[in-house]
Amino acid sequence: MGHSAGGTLATLYAARHPDRVRRLVLLNPSPRVVGLDIADADRREVAESRRGEDWFPEAFTAFERIWAGQATAAEWGAIAPFSYGRWDAVSQAANAREASLTNGDAAAVYYSAGAIDPAAVRAALAGLGASVLLVAGEYDVGLPPKRAADFAGMFARAELAVAPGAGHFPWLDDPQWLVATLSGFLRQDA
Repeated sequence: MGHSAGGTLATLYAARHPDRVRRLVLLNPSPRVVGLDIADADRREVAESRRGEDWFPEAFTAFERIWAGQATAAEWGAIAPFSYGRWDAVSQAANAREASLTNGDAAAVYYSAGAIDPAAVRAALAGLGASVLLVAGEYDVGLPPKRAADFAGMFARAELAVAPGAGHFPWLDDPQWLVATLSGFLRQDA
């Protein structure tokens, strides 16, 4: 099981060692490992669905500056609410902790040129015999549900579960839904 960039590690492990993986769970995985490009239009569609939120005007303006190539650190910080299903005290505290959980030096090389061969990964996943559950948040701008379906389609045996009202961190947005979904998947044919 892996989340976000951790999903990259889980995906690469499954691609390299398919005989060691019976089930694979990917929570809001990064699409970069398979070379799946997420267009600004994909992100915009998800972002627009949040228009009724009180934080939307400022965050959406920041997204527009990012899409226009005019981003500053302030814009990247201003789009944080788009990563969560709710922008409340819990998600704001989680967001505040995020910087302390990131290794900037490692992040700089994690997806560097030549580190991953997406075509080889896709080829390996197409033949993977493991059952795969790919979880996407309804509001995740990093891997919008429509593109998550494309990602899931790269596996031989995958199902997609979209967490209603969730962003990039489904355990914060609806932990009961996530536990039930994961439990159901992991109990299949157990």
